[in-house]
Amino acid sequence: MIIQTQSQLNDICAKLAQKPYITIDTEFLRDKTFYPILCLIQLAAEGIDAVAVDPIEHDLDLSPLHDLLQNENVLKVFHAARQDLEIFYYMNEKIPHPIFDTQVAAMVCGYGDSIAYHRLVQDVTGHALAKNAQFTDWSRRPLSKKQLNYALDDVIFLRDVYKTLDKRLKEQKRVSWLKAEMEILTSESTYEQKPEDIWQRVKIRSDKPKVLAVLRELAKWREETAREKNVPRNRVVKDDALADIAIYMPDDKDALSRIRSLPKDVAKGRGDTILSLVSKAKKSDKSTWPQVKKKDIFPKHATPTLEMLKLLLKINASEADVAAKMIASKSDLETLAVEADPDIAAMKGWRFELFGKDAQALKEGNLTLGLHDGRIQKVSKDA
Repeated sequence: MIIQTQSQLNDICAKLAQKPYITIDTEFLRDKTFYPILCLIQLAAEGIDAVAVDPIEHDLDLSPLHDLLQNENVLKVFHAARQDLEIFYYMNEKIPHPIFDTQVAAMVCGYGDSIAYHRLVQDVTGHALAKNAQFTDWSRRPLSKKQLNYALDDVIFLRDVYKTLDKRLKEQKRVSWLKAEMEILTSESTYEQKPEDIWQRVKIRSDKPKVLAVLRELAKWREETAREKNVPRNRVVKDDALADIAIYMPDDKDALSRIRSLPKDVAKGRGDTILSLVSKAKKSDKSTWPQVKKKDIFPKHATPTLEMLKLLLKINASEADVAAKMIASKSDLETLAVEADPDIAAMKGWRFELFGKDAQALKEGNLTLGLHDGRIQKVSKDA
């Protein structure tokens, strides 16, 4: 069913608000715009048939939906929620809460790293989802029956996936583990992107403060321009061109035009602005220039420790049936291998109980790894 009138939207949101949880998904496009174009919103709940809200074809006030997404008494169930949450944050400047991300929950429950939705559905329900509408243009109208069925299936089967994972989390006493991850996912800081900080996402083959100051100014201008015109960043200037301009710091249009990565039409049309930004950055207070701390080369003497920690992580993750990625990152392990008291997630909360405690014992010589009957096992010094 497609919601076509305001009264239908008001009615379905009122009914969904009485449920303990709803399943939700979106279809969107963002290849030609900075901000994603929301094309469809799919909703379902226990005992309520799936519906689709069409914000393109029908002129609807989405306030009832936004109120539902902020209703603290209704759990919002997504799969791989980040992009969906970002869309609603752009629309309403608020993030849906509380939420349950089945992709993250699956990682906590031992389904591996970032499992795809169709695989999770097949594993839980045995149903093979159709993929024939996955890459269609969701902005074109009318939507085909095939498209609509594809979209609604995403929230129909999400109900069974949620109930299965929720039960498993409770049985394993891991509800608090997921809750901690959801608080990060629903934090506004996760989605805030300050224009003056965007330069850090641009790859550049220099760490000179002056070069980075120019890059920061250029990236900030590009970000603000892309947002204002609602076009992708690379439609203003591509990353490689930004980096080259920052490195070569052209003083005039002739020098700017010699930068091969910068298209001639961009150099001509935006040249004055780019040169002005380069000049502004070069003349700025040196004390404000970015300082990038060089990453220390990982010490060779710590390599054996790192390899042992990697092995320990695999063992503990397998024993607990949790994706290793959820417990510790590569950076966490490197830090743990060289620092006596590292301030990392792996040494806090449930991760410490699951892995950090053993990692600490391993480093202190109170735990060893040995081979027994062809299997690697942990051996405590006190055993």
